[in-house]
Amino acid sequence: MIGLCLSFLVLLVGQNEAASSRNFTIQNVAWIRGCWQGGDADRRYSEHWMAPDGGTMFGMSRTVKNGRTIAHEFIQVRENEAGEVHYIAKPSGQSEASFKLVKAGEREAIFENPEHDFPQRIVYRLEANGSLHARIEGVSNGQLKEVDFPMKRVTCP
Repeated sequence: MIGLCLSFLVLLVGQNEAASSRNFTIQNVAWIRGCWQGGDADRRYSEHWMAPDGGTMFGMSRTVKNGRTIAHEFIQVRENEAGEVHYIAKPSGQSEASFKLVKAGEREAIFENPEHDFPQRIVYRLEANGSLHARIEGVSNGQLKEVDFPMKRVTCP
């Protein structure tokens, strides 16, 4: 019986490894399309995502504080020739950075780049109530840092 249990466990571990190393497509993150907004009276942030087409999704974000744009970002999610999906960000005042899709489901996408300064991980989760929770996380100045961006779906302008 123990041998049978061990064999079953080995089979499950093998299936998990296969599932985690599989290639994703742009359709794995299609649920993020649309317009999203969060923040408070002093600071608002928004993301606008086009529907996937031609192996890409294009997005942009903007942060407005006290009526003035303080940050923006141009984003693309792109399938490459190797069959990988990458989140490519070009934030205001910073160099472009690429993060590989390492986990995807109907309501979650995780992109990672362990070599990037900060963040090393970008997470999007579609909550049960329809809101979007974006998070950037990683190590900054030797400390674990997490920044959350909860957003609600809004009508696209």
